[in-house]
Amino acid sequence: MSPTSDNEEKLAVVENTSPLADNEHSGGYALDASRRDAGNLKTTPDGKIILIPQPSDARADPLNWPQWKKNAVLLVVSATAFLPDFSNAIGAVTLIPQSIEFRQTQDGMLSSMVGNLFMLGAGGIFVVAFMAYFGRLPVLFWFVVMALWSIAWCAAPGSYVQYETARIINGFFATVAQGSGMIFINDMFFVHEHARKINVWSFFIIFSPYLGPLIAAFIINKYEWNWAFWLSTLIHGLCLIAIIFIAQETYYDRRIPEDQQPRRTSRIKRLIGIEQWQSRHQRNSFIGAMSRPVLAICKPVVFISCIYYLLIFAWVVAINATLSIFLQPLYDFGPVQIGYYYFTPIIAVVFGEVTGHWLHDLNAAFWMRRNKGVLEPEARLWVCWLATPFMVVGIVLVGYSLQNAWHYMVLAVVWGIYVFGIMISTVALNAYVLDSYPEASGEVAAWLNFSRTCGGFVITYVQVRWANAMGPRNSFGIQASVVAAAFALVIVLQVWGKRMRMRSGKLNFHTT
Repeated sequence: MSPTSDNEEKLAVVENTSPLADNEHSGGYALDASRRDAGNLKTTPDGKIILIPQPSDARADPLNWPQWKKNAVLLVVSATAFLPDFSNAIGAVTLIPQSIEFRQTQDGMLSSMVGNLFMLGAGGIFVVAFMAYFGRLPVLFWFVVMALWSIAWCAAPGSYVQYETARIINGFFATVAQGSGMIFINDMFFVHEHARKINVWSFFIIFSPYLGPLIAAFIINKYEWNWAFWLSTLIHGLCLIAIIFIAQETYYDRRIPEDQQPRRTSRIKRLIGIEQWQSRHQRNSFIGAMSRPVLAICKPVVFISCIYYLLIFAWVVAINATLSIFLQPLYDFGPVQIGYYYFTPIIAVVFGEVTGHWLHDLNAAFWMRRNKGVLEPEARLWVCWLATPFMVVGIVLVGYSLQNAWHYMVLAVVWGIYVFGIMISTVALNAYVLDSYPEASGEVAAWLNFSRTCGGFVITYVQVRWANAMGPRNSFGIQASVVAAAFALVIVLQVWGKRMRMRSGKLNFHTT
């Protein structure tokens, strides 16, 4: 084989997002440009890191877009991912005045929250399937249009039944950017950039359910609860405007010659989906698109990752949804005091974002050096060893604080410790499944999103009654034990994950 054809073969391997590596490291990405087998592959401007996947020479290829354009699209998608949990968590505070208006118990009002919460996960599964068939941009646009309409309905319902219905509909459509965020990241950014970009996107998701109650608490202290949802309606509208003017169609098939690529003639047609519909034969069939999520969850490492995420994140949702019910009788907090209390997790998420900005890249670089320039996806999970003690200790001390009526500042600090650990773990786990199956970036993200919301959906129903029956110390102690035990799944993935990936094979989708 000639040197030229040999290099072309390597280039094809990288273009298909498979790792460029020898048999010993066939489960990882050879990112080190100093390797002898790097050939003439494209690298970062400093020549140190191989670009995976290899970009085409076309300007339309999202991998070739200017960095400012990529980051602008990422910011719009991340801001849109902020919407669903922000709106859901508003109900954690407004349920107090709502229970009076709708003549429901506070515990009974939780049904509107958990219905919305369940749809946040279920909707994401449909989002990624629709994007595989209809394209990225039109699905993002139309889902946010529907989310805007339904959140406005939440602000002005005619009855409790209408309110609950509007909440459920909003959950399904508002989740569009949570279910598809990693699709946009995978379309626009290279493997070595993934963790840092996921960190940005995850920040908006985990930050949002704490900012919602904080703002809502101040609103209902002076105004009717409806105004909290009108504010959410305004934010939905701003995100829709940003999508219209800034978001881009990021799907690009590098296997198609440049002269055969779908022509981009009108932004309006591209926004509403006409251009994508005309080129749908170049993507997945409808049946193929709808089957992608099913095939993705059948991969062992994806399924195990989802179970792990469910077991560690369920308590985040449950604590956030029910904390106001605990705080009011224990500390005699009113809406304003409850609002101030949510500064704690917000600060914790910011610390997690700043720490993760460097931590995940440093972790990847360390293990890549130790592995002859190859980054294996399982290396991403070492960060969970750092995050798990924060999560376990945080939950245990939350229980003790509530049981013993410790000073509210103690409860605030230990709650923040738990949230910090969750932020770090979330990025590591998303980076792991994306590196494992980049061809299914949307599907694996949607299943992780479903797992976290599904866990919260179940636990929110029982959180208050569970704590009242057993006492907060015992109930939260069990929750901490579950988080600690779930860490065994991380060890399973680190020890056998590569072997499971190799045996189960790639997801041979028609498109990435």
